[in-house]
Amino acid sequence: MASALINSLVLIVSVLLAVALLTLVERKVLGYMQTRKGPNVVGPYGILQPITDGLKLFMKEPIRPSTSSPILFLLTPMLALTLALILWAPMPLPYPLADLNLAILFILALSSLAVYAILGSGWASNSKYALIGALRAVAQTISYEVSLGLIFLSIILFTGGFTLQVFSTAQESTWLIFPAWPLAAMWYISTLAETNRAPFDLTEGESELVSGFNVEYASGPFALFFLAEYANILLMNTLSATLFLGASLSHTYPETTTISLMVKAALLSAMFLWVRASYPRFRYDQLMHLIWKNFLPLTLALVIWHLAIPMAGAGLPPQM
Repeated sequence: MASALINSLVLIVSVLLAVALLTLVERKVLGYMQTRKGPNVVGPYGILQPITDGLKLFMKEPIRPSTSSPILFLLTPMLALTLALILWAPMPLPYPLADLNLAILFILALSSLAVYAILGSGWASNSKYALIGALRAVAQTISYEVSLGLIFLSIILFTGGFTLQVFSTAQESTWLIFPAWPLAAMWYISTLAETNRAPFDLTEGESELVSGFNVEYASGPFALFFLAEYANILLMNTLSATLFLGASLSHTYPETTTISLMVKAALLSAMFLWVRASYPRFRYDQLMHLIWKNFLPLTLALVIWHLAIPMAGAGLPPQM
């Protein structure tokens, strides 16, 4: 029991430190891509900027609208961060914190619960701007979870297992990104939308919604939403590396597995920053058109294809 608690605390602290580092890297990368320096005052090369940002947010006075629902207003940020941290439990780093036989279904179920945190925050604020932002966010998240679920189903049919360790074992000879590159491309674009990243950051469209579902939040509760969003970014990129780039499981040297997975996830996260600096925001109708009229038919066709191949193979006569 004590060891499980220590492992959980180590994982939580590691994720939060990685989130702090990601915010610094994002501001630095965007700064140099836009011909400016980014954070460079607090600490050497601005390395202490995430710590000061966190202290500033948590030391500010927590302001709550008088017309809001007090309990739900405070619970939804905690729910968002809790779900974002629990999702790391089945990740092979190199061994999962919770060894689940149906890890994929666990990830899908918990990621779907994040919709309730977004909707609850918009509704509890009792603000029209927050409610409109929450409705847009929920519509976007639900839409892309359909394609993510179908891509998961295709990969399960391709590899034959529901655990993340099976995906790593299935990629010992070649990474799945090469034979299934259409799935990998749609998965990566869907993760951009699932984590509300540019060019799909319509849930926080400042020009249309002031700020979105979190417009009434400040100080600590806003920081919790911020931490949850960046923890989900790291989680999705770690999951992408596991599904399509092979975790390279090594029982003799498990440290190499963790380092390899971290490097791949870091490169995928850097591509998130590159996309943000390169592409303008989509219109909302373009976003819906992309998922319902492009991704959904294509992912359905790929699921049927992966179902038809084993059935056709089973119906062939034995080779002489």
